[in-house]
Amino acid sequence: MVTPLTCRNYINGQWLTAVAGATLESRNPANKREVIATFLRSTGTDVEAAVVAARQAYQIWRLVPAPARAEYVFKVGELLSKYKEELAQLICREMGKPIAEARGDVQEGIDCAFYSAAEGRRLFGQTTPSEMPNKFAMTVRMPIGVCALITPWNFPIAIPCWKAMPALVCGNTVIFKPAEDTPACATKLVEIFAEAGLPPGVMNLVHGVGEEVGKALVAHPHVDLVSFTGSSETGAEVGSICGQTHKRVCLEMGGKNAQIVMEDADLELALDGAVWGAFGTAGQRCTATSRLILHQDIKEKFTAMLKERTSKLRLGAGSDPNTQVGPIINERQLQRISQYLDIARAEGAKVLIGGKIATEGELENGYFFQPTILDEVTPQMRVAQEEIFGPVVALIKVNSFEEAISILNNTKYGLSSSIYTRDINRAFTAMRDIEAGITYINGPTIGAEVHLPFGGVKQTGNGHREAGTTTLDIFTEWKTVYVDFSGSLQRAQIDNRE
Repeated sequence: MVTPLTCRNYINGQWLTAVAGATLESRNPANKREVIATFLRSTGTDVEAAVVAARQAYQIWRLVPAPARAEYVFKVGELLSKYKEELAQLICREMGKPIAEARGDVQEGIDCAFYSAAEGRRLFGQTTPSEMPNKFAMTVRMPIGVCALITPWNFPIAIPCWKAMPALVCGNTVIFKPAEDTPACATKLVEIFAEAGLPPGVMNLVHGVGEEVGKALVAHPHVDLVSFTGSSETGAEVGSICGQTHKRVCLEMGGKNAQIVMEDADLELALDGAVWGAFGTAGQRCTATSRLILHQDIKEKFTAMLKERTSKLRLGAGSDPNTQVGPIINERQLQRISQYLDIARAEGAKVLIGGKIATEGELENGYFFQPTILDEVTPQMRVAQEEIFGPVVALIKVNSFEEAISILNNTKYGLSSSIYTRDINRAFTAMRDIEAGITYINGPTIGAEVHLPFGGVKQTGNGHREAGTTTLDIFTEWKTVYVDFSGSLQRAQIDNRE
């Protein structure tokens, strides 16, 4: 048994214990007897110290040229590459995803570092003609200030990188509040930022419970921006608080993503996409395929193919290279998934395979749920409308392409979507008519790339897009600059024409 790590706060360039001194534990979801780390249950006092440090550092950091700021982030990318395997193994133990997925999690952070660093030499504004003679007009990007980054446990390296790296390149300072389930991953990530040489106070880490530390950050008057990834319910609360104080807020929340399989689809390809989309990361992704919308002509055949493939999936610890589906993150989420299966049965859905907590052999020591297929699901059932966040996929039969699009759109979410078809006209119609921030043609609903915008519509988000150049619109303000070199007063919007 490995000695548990001790996770402290990182404030103003120093590793500190919480003022109150209380601690919590992070355990291995594949083996709940193993304590991965102890971490601090911080309070508002610790948040206050982090905000003061970030505020002071901002006044210096914002004046560092953007290309120089970007060099720190590039160095973080190099260090992530150096520690990639160590981080991946830690993700496996603390969060539970299979090792190949864990390496992919770290690789996203690496990709984000190098992409974000390149923006330090761009951060483009615009120049445009003035309506006045001898007058110059342009726009420039300005940093916002202190950014609170509140991140989930399912991508404990990638998502913090998606937020922190562009925020820093843009000239902001950061207070990072990670999920309670992955404090060790967060600590190792911040150690890497510190090793890259960031000045004190530019990157800060505060551990703790969301209802305490998260709320204190969101409500703090000297936090200028909140970037939150998590449930739509919590996101609504975060948005409400920020709205009352006119604070910039970026929300990336839930999804109820669907994959359509039409009668002309390549069924083997669609099957690969469905299995990966539904059961990758044990379904614990906001982009997971939780609904399969199947045309009636291929429904029976495709269902049989899916059932056979699903029955062969191997559950286990993420560190086992043979594992295909890892554990659920904790007991609370495991029971939530189980309760949704009770709801599904009560609503009349048929469990084709799975449907239970997995307890055989070594699985008994962890939080495992059988990969599950629900058949005879109707669009209005709760299991077709609500985010389950587990290895559960609902099958819905349709008679036409138009019905498939209508059912896909008929949820409160709009993050990711997918359609398998050989018909180019249908593909382009789907691209136009699907209500989602992301649409895949002949690909699964998961697989975002860091140089493209990521986010959704409806209750999935509030209009912002992380990743790509669009993330710069989260972490910067536009400033318009006029330079009048006429030597006289020129009054714009005054009608002085004869």
